[in-house]
Amino acid sequence: MPRHRTAPDTPSRSYPATLPLVLAMTMALGPLAIDAYLPAFPQMARELGVGVSEVSRSLSIYIFALALGQLVGGPLSDQWGRSRLMIAGLAIFALASLAITQVTSLPALLALRAVQAFGSGWVMVLIPALVRDRVHGQEAAKLFSMIGLIMVVAPGVAPSLGTALLALSGWHGIFAFLAVYALCLIPLQARVVLRASAIGGQAGAARPAADGESTLLTRYRAVLTTRPALAHLALQAFAFSVMMLFITHASFIYQSHFGRSESSFSLLFGANIVMMLVVNLTNRALLNRFASRQILVACLCLQFTGVLLLCLATALDVSIWLFLPAMMLTIGAQGGIVPNNQACYMEFFSRHGGTAASLLGATQFGIAGGLSALSTLLPETLGYVIAAMFACSLTCIAVVILALRPGRRSE
Repeated sequence: MPRHRTAPDTPSRSYPATLPLVLAMTMALGPLAIDAYLPAFPQMARELGVGVSEVSRSLSIYIFALALGQLVGGPLSDQWGRSRLMIAGLAIFALASLAITQVTSLPALLALRAVQAFGSGWVMVLIPALVRDRVHGQEAAKLFSMIGLIMVVAPGVAPSLGTALLALSGWHGIFAFLAVYALCLIPLQARVVLRASAIGGQAGAARPAADGESTLLTRYRAVLTTRPALAHLALQAFAFSVMMLFITHASFIYQSHFGRSESSFSLLFGANIVMMLVVNLTNRALLNRFASRQILVACLCLQFTGVLLLCLATALDVSIWLFLPAMMLTIGAQGGIVPNNQACYMEFFSRHGGTAASLLGATQFGIAGGLSALSTLLPETLGYVIAAMFACSLTCIAVVILALRPGRRSE
Protein backbone atom coordinates (compact mmCIF):
# COMPACT_ATOMS: atom_id res chain seq x y z
CA MET A 1 0.00 0.00 0.00
CA PRO A 2 1.56 3.31 -0.97
CA ARG A 3 2.41 5.75 1.75
CA HIS A 4 0.95 9.22 1.66
CA ARG A 5 3.55 11.89 2.26
CA THR A 6 2.35 15.02 3.97
CA ALA A 7 5.59 16.91 3.74
CA PRO A 8 8.98 16.59 2.11
CA ASP A 9 11.09 13.91 3.75
CA THR A 10 14.32 14.95 5.42
CA PRO A 11 16.86 12.66 7.03
CA SER A 12 16.18 11.68 10.63
CA ARG A 13 19.05 11.64 13.09
CA SER A 14 19.61 8.77 15.50
CA TYR A 15 18.77 9.30 19.16
CA PRO A 16 19.80 7.68 22.46
CA ALA A 17 17.81 4.66 23.56
CA THR A 18 16.94 6.51 26.79
CA LEU A 19 15.44 9.49 24.92
CA PRO A 20 11.83 8.16 24.75
CA LEU A 21 11.91 7.29 28.46
CA VAL A 22 13.08 10.74 29.55
CA LEU A 23 10.62 12.48 27.20
CA ALA A 24 7.79 10.32 28.55
CA MET A 25 8.80 11.01 32.17
CA THR A 26 8.76 14.71 31.35
CA MET A 27 5.40 14.51 29.60
CA ALA A 28 4.00 12.64 32.61
CA LEU A 29 4.51 15.78 34.69
CA GLY A 30 1.15 17.04 33.39
CA PRO A 31 -0.99 14.02 34.38
CA LEU A 32 0.77 13.80 37.74
CA ALA A 33 0.08 17.46 38.51
CA ILE A 34 -3.58 17.07 37.50
CA ASP A 35 -4.49 13.68 38.98
CA ALA A 36 -2.18 13.07 41.96
CA TYR A 37 -3.87 15.59 44.28
CA LEU A 38 -7.47 14.62 43.48
CA PRO A 39 -7.76 12.31 46.53
CA ALA A 40 -6.59 15.21 48.74
CA PHE A 41 -9.50 17.56 47.93
CA PRO A 42 -11.47 16.87 51.16
CA GLN A 43 -8.39 17.30 53.39
CA MET A 44 -7.30 20.47 51.56
CA ALA A 45 -10.81 21.91 51.88
CA ARG A 46 -10.86 21.30 55.64
CA GLU A 47 -7.45 22.87 56.24
CA LEU A 48 -8.13 25.87 54.03
CA GLY A 49 -11.61 26.36 55.48
CA VAL A 50 -13.46 26.14 52.17
CA GLY A 51 -15.71 23.71 50.34
CA VAL A 52 -14.46 20.87 48.16
CA SER A 53 -16.00 22.53 45.11
CA GLU A 54 -13.87 25.62 45.75
CA VAL A 55 -10.70 23.52 45.90
CA SER A 56 -11.72 21.87 42.63
CA ARG A 57 -11.50 25.32 41.00
CA SER A 58 -7.73 24.91 41.21
CA LEU A 59 -8.03 22.15 38.61
CA SER A 60 -9.89 24.36 36.12
CA ILE A 61 -7.38 27.17 36.68
CA TYR A 62 -4.53 24.72 36.13
CA ILE A 63 -5.94 23.56 32.76
CA PHE A 64 -6.46 27.16 31.59
CA ALA A 65 -2.97 28.28 32.67
CA LEU A 66 -1.48 25.15 31.09
CA ALA A 67 -2.94 26.12 27.71
CA LEU A 68 -1.74 29.71 28.16
CA GLY A 69 1.76 28.55 29.06
CA GLN A 70 1.90 26.45 25.90
CA LEU A 71 0.80 29.38 23.74
CA VAL A 72 3.67 31.48 25.10
CA GLY A 73 6.31 28.78 25.54
CA GLY A 74 6.33 27.37 22.02
CA PRO A 75 7.22 30.59 20.19
CA LEU A 76 9.74 31.50 22.90
CA SER A 77 11.51 28.17 22.36
CA ASP A 78 11.81 28.97 18.66
CA GLN A 79 13.29 32.34 19.61
CA TRP A 80 15.53 31.45 22.58
CA GLY A 81 16.12 27.73 22.13
CA ARG A 82 14.64 24.57 23.66
CA SER A 83 17.20 24.19 26.46
CA ARG A 84 16.52 27.51 28.16
CA LEU A 85 12.75 27.07 28.04
CA MET A 86 12.84 23.48 29.28
CA ILE A 87 15.04 24.26 32.27
CA ALA A 88 13.09 27.45 33.05
CA GLY A 89 9.74 25.65 32.83
CA LEU A 90 10.85 22.84 35.16
CA ALA A 91 12.30 25.37 37.61
CA ILE A 92 9.09 27.44 37.65
CA PHE A 93 7.01 24.29 38.20
CA ALA A 94 9.26 23.08 41.04
CA LEU A 95 9.36 26.43 42.85
CA ALA A 96 5.59 26.87 42.58
CA SER A 97 5.05 23.32 43.89
CA LEU A 98 7.25 24.02 46.90
CA ALA A 99 5.40 27.28 47.54
CA ILE A 100 2.05 25.46 47.47
CA THR A 101 3.18 23.34 50.42
CA GLN A 102 3.14 26.54 52.51
CA VAL A 103 -0.23 28.03 51.46
CA THR A 104 -2.87 28.74 54.09
CA SER A 105 -5.61 30.26 51.93
CA LEU A 106 -7.55 29.39 48.79
CA PRO A 107 -6.50 32.51 46.78
CA ALA A 108 -2.84 31.64 47.36
CA LEU A 109 -3.47 28.07 46.22
CA LEU A 110 -5.24 29.20 43.05
CA ALA A 111 -2.53 31.74 42.19
CA LEU A 112 0.31 29.28 42.69
CA ARG A 113 -1.48 26.53 40.74
CA ALA A 114 -1.67 28.99 37.84
CA VAL A 115 2.09 29.64 38.09
CA GLN A 116 2.76 25.91 38.37
CA ALA A 117 0.67 25.21 35.26
CA PHE A 118 2.35 28.02 33.32
CA GLY A 119 5.74 26.37 33.89
CA SER A 120 4.28 22.97 33.05
CA GLY A 121 2.93 24.40 29.80
CA TRP A 122 6.44 25.42 28.78
CA VAL A 123 7.68 21.90 29.49
CA MET A 124 4.88 19.97 27.79
CA VAL A 125 4.86 22.05 24.61
CA LEU A 126 8.53 21.31 24.02
CA ILE A 127 8.09 17.53 23.73
CA PRO A 128 6.56 17.53 20.21
CA ALA A 129 9.06 20.20 19.13
CA LEU A 130 12.00 18.16 20.43
CA VAL A 131 10.73 15.07 18.62
CA ARG A 132 10.34 17.10 15.41
CA ASP A 133 13.91 18.36 15.84
CA ARG A 134 15.24 14.80 15.91
CA VAL A 135 13.12 12.59 13.62
CA HIS A 136 10.57 12.85 10.83
CA GLY A 137 7.84 10.87 9.09
CA GLN A 138 7.29 7.29 10.25
CA GLU A 139 10.18 7.49 12.72
CA ALA A 140 8.49 10.47 14.41
CA ALA A 141 5.22 8.53 14.64
CA LYS A 142 7.09 5.59 16.21
CA LEU A 143 8.81 7.87 18.73
CA PHE A 144 5.51 9.58 19.64
CA SER A 145 3.97 6.13 20.02
CA MET A 146 6.81 4.95 22.26
CA ILE A 147 6.46 8.05 24.44
CA GLY A 148 2.72 7.43 24.67
CA LEU A 149 3.32 3.78 25.54
CA ILE A 150 5.54 4.70 28.48
CA MET A 151 3.42 7.54 29.85
CA VAL A 152 -0.05 6.01 29.32
CA VAL A 153 0.29 4.57 32.82
CA ALA A 154 0.63 8.02 34.45
CA PRO A 155 -3.10 8.95 34.61
CA GLY A 156 -3.91 5.57 36.12
CA VAL A 157 -1.09 5.59 38.66
CA ALA A 158 -1.37 9.24 39.74
CA PRO A 159 -4.48 8.94 42.00
CA SER A 160 -3.04 5.87 43.76
CA LEU A 161 0.28 7.66 44.22
CA GLY A 162 -1.58 10.67 45.62
CA THR A 163 -3.50 8.46 48.05
CA ALA A 164 -0.25 6.90 49.32
CA LEU A 165 1.44 10.29 49.76
CA LEU A 166 -1.68 11.63 51.46
CA ALA A 167 -1.54 8.84 54.01
CA LEU A 168 2.19 9.35 54.64
CA SER A 169 2.53 13.12 54.82
CA GLY A 170 -0.78 14.83 54.12
CA TRP A 171 -1.62 16.86 51.02
CA HIS A 172 1.56 18.94 51.38
CA GLY A 173 3.58 15.82 50.61
CA ILE A 174 1.95 15.50 47.19
CA PHE A 175 3.20 18.91 46.08
CA ALA A 176 6.60 18.31 47.67
CA PHE A 177 6.86 15.14 45.59
CA LEU A 178 5.93 17.08 42.43
CA ALA A 179 8.69 19.61 43.19
CA VAL A 180 11.31 16.88 43.67
CA TYR A 181 10.12 15.09 40.52
CA ALA A 182 10.50 18.26 38.43
CA LEU A 183 13.94 18.99 39.87
CA CYS A 184 15.10 15.45 39.07
CA LEU A 185 14.01 15.93 35.47
CA ILE A 186 16.42 18.85 34.97
CA PRO A 187 19.67 16.80 34.96
CA LEU A 188 17.97 14.04 32.95
CA GLN A 189 16.85 16.52 30.32
CA ALA A 190 20.25 18.20 30.24
CA ARG A 191 22.14 14.93 29.83
CA VAL A 192 19.85 12.86 27.59
CA VAL A 193 17.49 15.12 25.62
CA LEU A 194 18.94 18.60 25.34
CA ARG A 195 22.52 17.38 24.94
CA ALA A 196 21.47 15.09 22.10
CA SER A 197 19.52 17.91 20.49
CA ALA A 198 22.45 20.29 20.81
CA ILE A 199 24.70 17.75 19.09
CA GLY A 200 22.14 17.59 16.29
CA GLY A 201 22.27 21.36 15.99
CA GLN A 202 18.60 22.00 16.53
CA ALA A 203 17.28 22.47 20.00
CA GLY A 204 20.20 23.04 22.21
CA ALA A 205 20.83 26.63 21.32
CA ALA A 206 18.62 29.42 20.23
CA ARG A 207 18.45 30.13 16.54
CA PRO A 208 18.40 33.82 15.74
CA ALA A 209 15.08 34.84 14.31
CA ALA A 210 14.95 35.99 10.74
CA ASP A 211 13.57 39.39 9.91
CA GLY A 212 9.82 39.52 10.34
CA GLU A 213 9.76 36.33 12.43
CA SER A 214 10.72 37.66 15.84
CA THR A 215 7.26 38.25 17.32
CA LEU A 216 4.62 35.87 18.61
CA LEU A 217 2.15 37.24 16.09
CA THR A 218 4.30 36.57 13.03
CA ARG A 219 5.18 33.08 14.22
CA TYR A 220 1.56 32.17 14.84
CA ARG A 221 0.60 33.65 11.49
CA ALA A 222 3.15 31.40 9.79
CA VAL A 223 1.64 28.34 11.48
CA LEU A 224 -2.01 29.29 10.95
CA THR A 225 -1.48 29.97 7.25
CA THR A 226 -0.28 26.38 6.78
CA ARG A 227 -3.80 25.32 5.87
CA PRO A 228 -3.30 21.54 5.46
CA ALA A 229 -2.07 21.33 9.04
CA LEU A 230 -5.23 22.91 10.48
CA ALA A 231 -7.20 19.69 10.02
CA HIS A 232 -4.87 18.00 12.48
CA LEU A 233 -5.48 20.77 15.03
CA ALA A 234 -9.21 20.01 14.86
CA LEU A 235 -8.65 16.26 15.08
CA GLN A 236 -6.42 16.62 18.14
CA ALA A 237 -8.92 18.83 19.93
CA PHE A 238 -12.12 16.88 19.27
CA ALA A 239 -10.68 13.36 19.51
CA PHE A 240 -9.15 14.31 22.87
CA SER A 241 -12.48 15.86 23.89
CA VAL A 242 -14.10 12.43 23.59
CA MET A 243 -11.70 11.11 26.24
CA MET A 244 -11.91 14.27 28.37
CA LEU A 245 -15.70 14.00 28.50
CA PHE A 246 -15.38 10.41 29.66
CA ILE A 247 -12.82 11.32 32.36
CA THR A 248 -15.03 14.17 33.60
CA HIS A 249 -18.06 11.91 34.01
CA ALA A 250 -16.39 8.53 34.63
CA SER A 251 -17.31 8.51 38.32
CA PHE A 252 -20.94 9.27 37.52
CA ILE A 253 -21.10 6.64 34.74
CA TYR A 254 -19.67 3.73 36.69
CA GLN A 255 -20.54 4.58 40.30
CA SER A 256 -23.83 6.47 40.05
CA HIS A 257 -25.43 5.13 36.87
CA PHE A 258 -24.22 1.53 37.09
CA GLY A 259 -23.94 1.46 40.89
CA ARG A 260 -20.40 0.12 41.17
CA SER A 261 -18.17 0.46 44.24
CA GLU A 262 -15.01 2.57 44.47
CA SER A 263 -12.78 -0.49 44.08
CA SER A 264 -14.77 -1.65 41.06
CA PHE A 265 -14.54 1.85 39.60
CA SER A 266 -10.73 1.69 39.66
CA LEU A 267 -10.79 -1.59 37.73
CA LEU A 268 -13.37 -0.38 35.22
CA PHE A 269 -11.47 2.87 34.65
CA GLY A 270 -8.20 0.95 34.34
CA ALA A 271 -9.69 -1.24 31.60
CA ASN A 272 -9.59 1.79 29.29
CA ILE A 273 -5.89 2.35 30.08
CA VAL A 274 -5.19 -1.29 29.22
CA MET A 275 -7.01 -0.91 25.90
CA MET A 276 -5.03 2.25 25.09
CA LEU A 277 -1.87 0.27 25.79
CA VAL A 278 -2.96 -2.52 23.44
CA VAL A 279 -3.79 -0.07 20.65
CA ASN A 280 -0.50 1.75 21.20
CA LEU A 281 1.48 -1.48 20.86
CA THR A 282 -0.50 -2.44 17.77
CA ASN A 283 0.13 1.00 16.31
CA ARG A 284 3.90 0.57 16.63
CA ALA A 285 3.71 -2.69 14.71
CA LEU A 286 1.45 -1.25 12.00
CA LEU A 287 3.82 1.68 11.41
CA ASN A 288 6.23 -0.78 9.81
CA ARG A 289 3.70 -1.39 7.01
CA PHE A 290 1.37 1.60 6.82
CA ALA A 291 1.69 5.39 6.80
CA SER A 292 0.83 7.21 10.03
CA ARG A 293 -1.97 9.08 8.23
CA GLN A 294 -3.63 5.81 7.20
CA ILE A 295 -3.49 4.48 10.76
CA LEU A 296 -4.81 7.81 12.07
CA VAL A 297 -7.90 7.61 9.88
CA ALA A 298 -8.46 3.97 10.85
CA CYS A 299 -8.26 4.79 14.57
CA LEU A 300 -10.66 7.73 14.19
CA CYS A 301 -13.12 5.36 12.50
CA LEU A 302 -12.54 2.88 15.33
CA GLN A 303 -13.36 5.59 17.87
CA PHE A 304 -16.52 6.53 15.99
CA THR A 305 -17.59 2.88 15.86
CA GLY A 306 -17.14 2.68 19.63
CA VAL A 307 -19.26 5.80 20.14
CA LEU A 308 -22.01 4.40 17.93
CA LEU A 309 -22.00 1.23 20.04
CA LEU A 310 -22.21 3.39 23.18
CA CYS A 311 -25.26 5.16 21.74
CA LEU A 312 -26.89 1.80 21.04
CA ALA A 313 -25.99 0.47 24.49
CA THR A 314 -27.43 3.58 26.14
CA ALA A 315 -30.63 3.46 24.12
CA LEU A 316 -31.17 -0.23 24.99
CA ASP A 317 -30.12 0.27 28.64
CA VAL A 318 -27.81 -2.73 28.56
CA SER A 319 -25.76 -4.09 31.46
CA ILE A 320 -22.35 -2.69 32.29
CA TRP A 321 -20.66 -5.78 30.80
CA LEU A 322 -22.00 -4.86 27.34
CA PHE A 323 -21.40 -1.14 27.86
CA LEU A 324 -17.79 -1.55 29.00
CA PRO A 325 -16.36 -3.07 25.76
CA ALA A 326 -17.84 -0.20 23.74
CA MET A 327 -16.26 2.36 26.07
CA MET A 328 -12.93 0.53 25.95
CA LEU A 329 -13.03 0.65 22.15
CA THR A 330 -13.86 4.36 22.18
CA ILE A 331 -11.17 5.41 24.65
CA GLY A 332 -8.61 2.82 23.58
CA ALA A 333 -8.50 4.31 20.07
CA GLN A 334 -6.65 7.29 21.60
CA GLY A 335 -3.58 5.06 21.74
CA GLY A 336 -3.34 5.31 17.96
CA ILE A 337 -4.92 8.70 17.32
CA VAL A 338 -2.62 10.94 19.38
CA PRO A 339 0.84 9.74 18.24
CA ASN A 340 -0.08 9.56 14.57
CA ASN A 341 -1.88 12.90 14.54
CA GLN A 342 1.04 14.61 16.29
CA ALA A 343 3.47 13.13 13.77
CA CYS A 344 1.35 14.16 10.77
CA TYR A 345 0.89 17.69 12.12
CA MET A 346 4.51 18.31 13.09
CA GLU A 347 5.73 17.15 9.65
CA PHE A 348 4.55 20.48 8.24
CA PHE A 349 6.86 22.53 10.47
CA SER A 350 10.58 22.10 9.98
CA ARG A 351 10.67 25.72 11.18
CA HIS A 352 8.48 27.22 13.90
CA GLY A 353 8.24 23.75 15.50
CA GLY A 354 7.83 25.20 18.99
CA THR A 355 5.10 27.58 17.88
CA ALA A 356 3.30 24.80 16.05
CA ALA A 357 3.48 22.52 19.09
CA SER A 358 2.19 25.28 21.36
CA LEU A 359 -0.84 25.82 19.15
CA LEU A 360 -1.53 22.09 19.07
CA GLY A 361 -1.34 21.73 22.85
CA ALA A 362 -3.31 24.90 23.60
CA THR A 363 -6.04 23.94 21.13
CA GLN A 364 -6.25 20.45 22.58
CA PHE A 365 -6.52 21.49 26.21
CA GLY A 366 -8.50 24.66 25.52
CA ILE A 367 -11.28 23.06 23.47
CA ALA A 368 -11.40 19.77 25.39
CA GLY A 369 -11.34 21.55 28.75
CA GLY A 370 -14.00 24.00 27.64
CA LEU A 371 -16.32 21.30 26.31
CA SER A 372 -15.92 19.15 29.42
CA ALA A 373 -16.66 22.18 31.61
CA LEU A 374 -19.76 23.02 29.55
CA SER A 375 -20.92 19.41 29.82
CA THR A 376 -21.14 19.79 33.60
CA LEU A 377 -23.86 22.41 33.08
CA LEU A 378 -26.11 19.82 31.42
CA PRO A 379 -28.21 17.36 33.41
CA GLU A 380 -25.80 14.57 34.39
CA THR A 381 -27.40 11.61 32.68
CA LEU A 382 -25.73 8.91 30.63
CA GLY A 383 -27.63 9.99 27.54
CA TYR A 384 -26.26 13.55 27.62
CA VAL A 385 -22.68 12.36 28.22
CA ILE A 386 -22.74 9.89 25.34
CA ALA A 387 -24.44 12.45 23.07
CA ALA A 388 -21.61 14.93 23.76
CA MET A 389 -19.00 12.25 22.99
CA PHE A 390 -20.86 11.38 19.78
CA ALA A 391 -20.87 15.02 18.64
CA CYS A 392 -17.08 15.30 19.12
CA SER A 393 -16.36 12.02 17.34
CA LEU A 394 -18.70 12.96 14.50
CA THR A 395 -16.78 16.23 14.09
CA CYS A 396 -13.58 14.20 13.65
CA ILE A 397 -15.20 12.05 10.96
CA ALA A 398 -16.38 15.21 9.17
CA VAL A 399 -12.80 16.53 9.20
CA VAL A 400 -11.56 13.22 7.77
CA ILE A 401 -14.12 13.33 4.96
CA LEU A 402 -13.53 16.99 4.11
CA ALA A 403 -9.76 17.22 4.55
CA LEU A 404 -8.18 13.76 4.80
CA ARG A 405 -10.29 11.63 2.47
CA PRO A 406 -8.40 9.25 0.16
CA GLY A 407 -7.18 10.96 -2.98
CA ARG A 408 -7.04 14.43 -1.42
CA ARG A 409 -3.47 15.62 -1.13
CA SER A 410 -2.28 17.60 1.84
CA GLU A 411 0.53 19.51 0.22
